[in-house]
Amino acid sequence: MLKVLTQQQIDQYHEQGFISPIRVMSENEALFIAAEIARVEGEYPEEIHAESRNNLHLSFTFLDKLAHHNTIVDAMEDIIGPDISLWASVLFAKDPNSKHYVSWHQDTTYMGFNLNDCATPWIALTPSNEETGCMMMIPGSHKNAIQHHEDTFAENNILTRGQVVPNVDESQAVSLILKPGEMSIHCGTIIHGSKENKSNQRRVGFALQSYVGKHIKQIVGKELWTHIRGQKRQDFGVKYLHRPQYDMDPETVSERKIADENLSNILYKGSKIKRKY
Repeated sequence: MLKVLTQQQIDQYHEQGFISPIRVMSENEALFIAAEIARVEGEYPEEIHAESRNNLHLSFTFLDKLAHHNTIVDAMEDIIGPDISLWASVLFAKDPNSKHYVSWHQDTTYMGFNLNDCATPWIALTPSNEETGCMMMIPGSHKNAIQHHEDTFAENNILTRGQVVPNVDESQAVSLILKPGEMSIHCGTIIHGSKENKSNQRRVGFALQSYVGKHIKQIVGKELWTHIRGQKRQDFGVKYLHRPQYDMDPETVSERKIADENLSNILYKGSKIKRKY
């Protein structure tokens, strides 16, 4: 029995590669989390900044709670089953009138998995629309194989390698308009991206990239996971990361450094250039 999603939404996920929008929490709750992000940016500037935006759920309890939010995890169970691990998290913040963008790409290109069967919720903590630079999807592109990506390392491209799938037909793109507290879910092989924030307000989103079942193995880098629900993996070499007991818990802050270094090694595998995110 489905917990959150309808059968129509499940069918859309498999046919188009994404679902949107899904209400997770109230707008006020989402805006409060955005305010909390701004607070910790001011209190812990060395821990969270533009080049330190991965795995923040290991440093701050309110983001850890978001990673374990029942509505989000129930939706994930509807898609991938009851045994769920989280690979990483990414804070995507675009300042007002920012030139930063995300080029057309497929997530699993550089994730180092044995299979591409994973799902990513993207939670809007502020309005995400065409003016603020919302995500855009190419429907059905997940059904194709991983496409050739060109590494550009473009300055304003906030992807690690500035990777881009060339010759994407942008006329096919669908904009995922989200209000604060809503999320989209996209699969690991769909071609997607986002444009600049042309508005006077900050656009803040939190991506849980990605939730996977036990059949997904890390074949590049170390197997470091956050356990979310169901049975844990019993494979040799698997390490589960702890949940922070309070903000800046020394144990999980230390684990975050290890996880970020591992993530960097995975994402930059084969590259002669290595940026700080």
